[in-house]
Parts: sequence; structure tokens; C-alpha cells
Amino acid sequence: MVASHIKDPNREQRDFTSRVIALFLLALLAIFVLIARMIHLQVADYEKYRTRSDQNRIQMQPIGPPRGLIFDRNGVLLADNRPVFSLNLVAERIKDLNGLLGDLHNLVEFDDRDVDSFKKRYERRRRPFEPVPLKVVLTDEEIAALAVNRFRLPGVVVAPELVRHYPLGTLMGHALGSVRRISEDDLKVLDPVAYSATQFIGKLGVERVYERSLHGQVGYEQVETDARGRQRQVLDRQPPVAGQNLSLQLDTHLQEKATEALAGRRGAVVAIDPHTGGILAMVSNPGYDPNLFVTGISQTKYKELSEDPQKPLFNRVTNGQYAPGSTFKPMVALCGLALGATNWERVVVDHGFFKLPGQSRLYRDWSWTKGGGGGQGIVDLTRAIYRSSNVYFFDLGSRLNINDFAPCAAKFGYGRNTSLDVLDALGGRLPDPVWKRGAKGEPWYPGDSINMAVGQGDVLVTPLQLATVAALIANRGHWVRPRLLLSSDSALADWDPPPPIPDITNLVSAQDWERLIDAMEMVVHRGNMGYGQSGTAFTAIGQGLQYRMAGKSGTAQVVGIKQGETYSDKDLNEFERKHAWFIAFAPADAPQIAVSVLVENGGGGSAVAAPVARQVIDAYLLPLLGLAER
Repeated sequence: MVASHIKDPNREQRDFTSRVIALFLLALLAIFVLIARMIHLQVADYEKYRTRSDQNRIQMQPIGPPRGLIFDRNGVLLADNRPVFSLNLVAERIKDLNGLLGDLHNLVEFDDRDVDSFKKRYERRRRPFEPVPLKVVLTDEEIAALAVNRFRLPGVVVAPELVRHYPLGTLMGHALGSVRRISEDDLKVLDPVAYSATQFIGKLGVERVYERSLHGQVGYEQVETDARGRQRQVLDRQPPVAGQNLSLQLDTHLQEKATEALAGRRGAVVAIDPHTGGILAMVSNPGYDPNLFVTGISQTKYKELSEDPQKPLFNRVTNGQYAPGSTFKPMVALCGLALGATNWERVVVDHGFFKLPGQSRLYRDWSWTKGGGGGQGIVDLTRAIYRSSNVYFFDLGSRLNINDFAPCAAKFGYGRNTSLDVLDALGGRLPDPVWKRGAKGEPWYPGDSINMAVGQGDVLVTPLQLATVAALIANRGHWVRPRLLLSSDSALADWDPPPPIPDITNLVSAQDWERLIDAMEMVVHRGNMGYGQSGTAFTAIGQGLQYRMAGKSGTAQVVGIKQGETYSDKDLNEFERKHAWFIAFAPADAPQIAVSVLVENGGGGSAVAAPVARQVIDAYLLPLLGLAER
């Protein structure tokens, strides 16, 4: 035998012992590593992992604040919040979104438009575990179906919610504005914390202007959930702060009377308190029900409204821009006096037409007849107003320098929005040579001044602007900005209040203001005293009045009339007929209300628009004077 093949027990014992020691040290090292890791997890990273653990079972859920209520000046509720149940989905609990939507479609009614809108919000959700609404208002049957199938609908949450509701519907639609669902564009600019549990935001009118006040402050709940994400208990709660309630200048009763007075015709009525600028009534007819838009309007219904030739979605009060016709003349008279272009004694001979020197074109009075008849005879400024002589104002316009006249007209608020909190109102158009050169590439012609002097040509106004002018004249030149807000808890808004507008009481003398108002009183009260002596509105409204009203009628052409021709309204398409205007305030010596009325394509202003103005003023003024009950 070879000696190397002989076993060595001592050597084997040494090898075995060294291996055991090596394994023991390796095991001991592993134990030390585990202990060190455990110490690190339990001590150094304790807060970090405890927080992660809590997040798996404890969630912070935002609570949307109730939106502030809106009332009219007499406490009538105009906007409240209606409790509904909504269908929401939580992304973190859903494995197959499309499959879940398919299952839900068998239980709840919604269309592709709802799904598209939901997916946009779903992809842009602002917080983890934030419920995203699929359908806001569920029926009782849908709520029951979802409850029965809850076990197989992970991530589906049926939750109570307050949704904006407008009890008066169409009556206050344009005046009040409305809220709409928060859009993708809104999410880019809104504070994600303040609006974390809010699905709606003010988009139009008062709801938009006073969004910050009405919205309120978000609250929070700390809730414990089980492994399936179902809420087990509320651990802590910070309640939301409700939005602030607002009271508006609007008078619901007067709004109803104004709507009734229009009798279904297209048009607008604005009533203002001359002392405060408070907008008492603001009717655009026809209107629409803002409740249709709060949670989302169907495509069919929206198409029906948007394609309606009566344009119910169009706010004529603030966005309708029309030629003012003869309602422009009181301002022209005052500017003519201020600029020295006329006086109360100056007369012209009104043969029914006016011609510029060296021109053959006829600028015709409303009394002109084919063949050259008509005319008002010898006319001074007072008679030019109460008889609405175009010829007198054609002559005055021809002598006014447009570069002086346009700035004077601007002092009355023409060409801009002078309201305090009707921020979406248009400013109309007050043309001048600079505007015409830029808009039409043409110089200013004498004929432009002549047409402008009678409220035709390129000048445009809104019904809100004309009511403001009526209030300004009623105040003898003292400015008050039109406003909708009466009072609120803090009157906060998302804009800085504009500066006051300088008074124009010194534009003319106090005697001139009173003589103008006397002439406007004659429009209404001067009866037949011989040929051509009655005011243009006497027959329509002047008889039986229990107070003194100052007014001015206006008729604005929609289509041009060829030289030597006359058009009867009955020969024209309905939408080509003249617009009827009337502005007024009463009592003339101590005004309590100023009104503008537009009847779109209504024809003559005195016969059509003046009766509407009287009904509105009667409804407001007679109870104040103790002459009638509401």
C-alpha cells in the first residue's frame, strides 16, 4: 500500500472543525445583518414605513363645501343646492376600466359623450383615490341596481352630493348665470387643493363673477378602509366651510312682470334704481333653463336650443348690440348744447327730409311719405325731442365735429361696459374717424355724422347701456355704475372694483338738464293740441298715468331703404323688421326707476315698446307710491 492513501483521522478532524467554524461564522454574520436590517427598519425608517402602512388602510378624503345660496332683494331664493346621488369611480381600485364600464352600462344609463368626458377627468384626476364622477344624478332604480351588484363592482362608489339648482328656471336664466361642470381647461388654472372635491364652477353671470365667495372652503375626512377599499370608519373630520350667501338687487316680481309684458316676443327689458345703480330686472326673452346645463346637457337638447331661430341662449341684455335709433337723441341734444352747436331757441324747418349742401341724397324723417309729403314744420329742440324730429337732429349732426362729439358721447357710457359686476357685457360701438379708418379703411364722411345723430349708421348699443343712460339722465348727470349685488357676507369677487365714473352734472347747466327732462315728459304726457303737437308715446301710454314719466321712443332700421322708396313691415321678413326701443324713468322729478325696453323686429317704438315700459314701471312704482297693491 502507498502511504499517501492511508487515512489520517487527525487531519480529517481538523478539516471538519474548520468547516463547522466557517459555517458558524457565516451564519452568525447573516444573523447580524438581519438584526441590523431589522433595527434600521424598526428604528431609523420607522416613521416612513408606518406612514406607508397607514396609507394602505387610512385615507384623507376631501369634502366639497356647499355652494353659497343666492337670493333676490326680497329674500326669494334664486339658487340653492339639491341633494342627489352620483356614480363615481376610484382608479386605484379598478383593474379593468373598460370591462367595468361595460358592466355599469347594463345597470345605469349613460352615453358615449358621458364616457369621453369621464375619461378626460379620469386621466387628469388630481389626487390618489379621488372619486371621478361618471354620472352625477342617479335615479332611484339605478341606485338600487348598483347596491345589489356592489360585490362585483370594485372601485364603484355611489355618494351623496349637492348639485346647483335654480328654482325659477327660465325666469332668471340670463340674469343669474349658472354653474357648469369643471372642464379640462379649468383644471389647468384652478387651485387643486381648493377644488379637490368640487365638480362644478360658476361659468356665467353672477355665478362666475362671485365664484370665490360662493365656492367656500374644502374640508377633509380621515377614513379607515378594509383590504377591498371599503370605508370602515371615520377617524377624524374637518368640516368644510359653506360658501357665502349673496343677495341681489333683482326683484323677482318685477322680473315676472317684465317677462309677461314682452308677451313672448323677442326682446329685452332692463330696470335700474337710479339711486344705487341696482339692476332691478334683467330680462332677455326668450330665455333658457340653466338647470339643463348644470350636470351636462344632452347633445339633442343642446342642438335644439342652439339652432332655434329665436336664440334662447343669446343674452340680448348684455350681448345684443343694436342701433339705438331715436333713443340716442337726448344725449345728442345735451352734447349739442355743451358743444355750442345748438340751443333751446334755435329752430329748423322740417319738411320731412334733410339734404347736405351740394348733394341730392335725402335723409328722411320718420314722417316722410313717398312723393315728398310729411314733415314736422317749425321745430325747436324741445319739439324735436317730443316729436322725435329726425330733420332737426340731421341738421345738428351736420354741425357737430365728430372729434368733439364722440368723446362727449363716451361720457354717457356709450362704447364701453360701465357696469360694476356684469363683466361679460359688451360695450357696444361708438364710431369715430379712427375706428372707421381701422375697421373699414375709409375716411369719416359728413353723412356718417348725420346718421349717427339719429342713432343709425355704425353706432351700436346694448339694452343695459340704454338703461344706464336713462338712469344717468334721471340723475341729472350723476353717475352710478349698474350692479347686481345687493349684499353678501363679505362681497368678495375675483376682480378689483373699477374706479367710479366722473359725474357729468356740469356738462350743461342745471336748467338745461331740467328742460331736457321736460321735453322727455312731453314724449309721454303731451296730448293732441293741434296738428303734430302730441308726444310720440302719448297715444300708446300717456293716458291714465298716475305719475309723471319721462321717456324717449326709438325705431332702429335693420335693412337699408332705397332712396325714394318706403318699406312696410308686413312686406319684410320677420327678422328684417325694425327694432322697437323705449327708455324711460319715473317719477320725472324724483326718479325711483329707469327702464330700457327692446322689442326685436317689433316695429314702431312708441306703439310696441312703450307699453312694455309702462307695465314694468307701474308694477314697481305704484306700490311705492301707495297707489296699488302688488
